[in-house]
Amino acid sequence: MTTTTLTAPATLQTLIASELAPRVAAIDLEAYYPEPFLRAVGALGGFASVVAPEFGGSGKGLGEAIKTMAEIGESCLSTAFMHWCQTACARYIQLSDNAAAKRTWLPRLANGSLLGGTGLSNTCKSNCDIERYLLTARRVDGGYSVNGALPWVSNLGPDHIFVTGCPVEGDGRLVFFITRCDQAGFKLIDAAHFTALEGTRTLACQFREVFIADSEVLAPPEESARFLARIQPGMFLAQLGMGIGLIRDCARLIENVGKTHAHINRYETDQADELRAALAAAEQETFRLAARLDAKPTDDELPALLTEVLRIRLAGGELTLRAANAAMLHQGARGYLRTAAAQRRLREAYFVAIVTPSLKHLRRELARREGKLDH
Repeated sequence: MTTTTLTAPATLQTLIASELAPRVAAIDLEAYYPEPFLRAVGALGGFASVVAPEFGGSGKGLGEAIKTMAEIGESCLSTAFMHWCQTACARYIQLSDNAAAKRTWLPRLANGSLLGGTGLSNTCKSNCDIERYLLTARRVDGGYSVNGALPWVSNLGPDHIFVTGCPVEGDGRLVFFITRCDQAGFKLIDAAHFTALEGTRTLACQFREVFIADSEVLAPPEESARFLARIQPGMFLAQLGMGIGLIRDCARLIENVGKTHAHINRYETDQADELRAALAAAEQETFRLAARLDAKPTDDELPALLTEVLRIRLAGGELTLRAANAAMLHQGARGYLRTAAAQRRLREAYFVAIVTPSLKHLRRELARREGKLDH
């Protein structure tokens, strides 16, 4: 696969202004995949914070990743989502006990020369009894043979990788592993088109006797429960980077239209200052929890920490919808144009509400943890 590379500019802000902002409409409406931008972000160190220095990263932590994601998300949530996919993939490998996989994959994920996705939506929902597992693994000599199909995995391409997990036949427990998109028996299928995030390379993944070598297993069955508990809090918390960036831009959209329409928009329920105040509180909690995760909590601390993450992830998702709805109403007819930012932001906001864990998933899981689940 031939790719275009960019000469990395001095700052992320410069890169966003020159290479991302002018292409947002193409990403949204023409399914343009901003691969050159993503690779340039990697060259700037924009993926490196979740990777330890010994594996080519900066080790600055999850909070730094969320800040970068939010900055990208102020212009384009689709691209912020791909930043999440890339850093989530790297973080899963970083948090595994597979030293060989870390040496093989992390340096290239950290610098953007390798792009990756995360195929754990079905794994997470099935683990909570929301849906059935769509992949199965069978133990074979030297690894596992995997069959099945995942409907939607993002930030993929022929030379990409992603992480997923599924139950092992005859065992019942899960195995987590790296999948190379160019390996035998694996196929990418462009099977769906979306109302937003069309430029995210979200594809169906077909497994037909795909061999996963032990060297690419991040957690075998005996370690899988602990591994899932380790990766989930950061996986869910980091998604707030998308919402933070979108809410900031929605507040700007409200202010911009207020220059000419304040006399009527003053009667709208949500104003820019109110949204910014709510966002400040959400950001404070998000970065507090990110710091706790960066401090390497013990296995005993993780369940309570995940509950806190679920609460702020739910609040952040709800605030994202509120901000996008407000921006659309403040903008009025001008926001209803096909290329208008307000209507794009509203469509993007719904993704924050439905990406795993969706708001209904979050509410259900919190109800379960509080002993209020209605079966």
